[in-house]
Amino acid sequence: MSILDLFGNANKKTSKSDASAHWVKCKSCQSLMYYKEIEKQQFVCPKCGFHMRIGVNDRINILVDKDSFVEFDAGLKPVDPLRFVDKKSYVKRVEEGIAKTGRNSSVVSGECTINGIGTQLVVFDFAFMGGSLGSVEGEKILRAVTRAMEKRQGVIIVSASGGARMQESTFSLMQMSKTSAALARLAEEGLPYISLLTDPTMGGVSASFATLGDIIIVEPGALIGFAGQRVIEQTIGSALPEGFQRAEFLLEKGSIDMVVNRSEMKNTIADLLGIFLDQEPMTATRRREDSDDSDDDHEEEYKQSKILY
Repeated sequence: MSILDLFGNANKKTSKSDASAHWVKCKSCQSLMYYKEIEKQQFVCPKCGFHMRIGVNDRINILVDKDSFVEFDAGLKPVDPLRFVDKKSYVKRVEEGIAKTGRNSSVVSGECTINGIGTQLVVFDFAFMGGSLGSVEGEKILRAVTRAMEKRQGVIIVSASGGARMQESTFSLMQMSKTSAALARLAEEGLPYISLLTDPTMGGVSASFATLGDIIIVEPGALIGFAGQRVIEQTIGSALPEGFQRAEFLLEKGSIDMVVNRSEMKNTIADLLGIFLDQEPMTATRRREDSDDSDDDHEEEYKQSKILY
């Protein structure tokens, strides 16, 4: 082996795809930032505050206490009762969604704690068929609400969806009433439902459970609505006002309750849950103290085991 063989790799140019993976361009201010930098900022542009779209895992990590999330119903998988085919078969689209995300549906649901408060959490994955609402997604929401009633917990649904899934036709539309009825039962039990809307939340999702929250929170700049702006403009025959269907516009018109920055989201939700459930959220200091106490207990157990053996 020659010296050139040993150091040959050093002369290889970094591929375009590899290079682009290290950098992120803000869609708002066009600033170019190192990926690790923007990741530390929870994918919020440090220059203009633009909230970028994030995946399910990042969303869960931002909202819940470390290692507290336990997923339920991950095995539920869509079926194709209508044998629906457009440009592709529905079966093929589902297979592509599974291959792309590693999940069987556009919803991840489970139980977690948020600043120490037990919560049922449902998160939509826009990467799976545009976060569309189908039979499996509706069933997962129903089961999360049922668990919340059994355990006297609140429900958080994080929406990121293009709406009802057309490939399931009426089966999909039925999920709008199914989830709404489940949340009505939750309200009768006096338990809170907090709806977190992210970019984008549209169609049948925004027309059902997403806008039924006791508190509706939206991330800055998120697009929220039913029909697209172009369709509305063609229907009414005039231009829409600037910022129409964006979070700040909806807050000004009273359609939502709060616009909250991503960095403040976890504490805001925990405080709201604490008010509704009459529980005091754990502060960061208290969580560290509990962790230290747990470490001390393990150390004492280790010392006792050495004495015994």
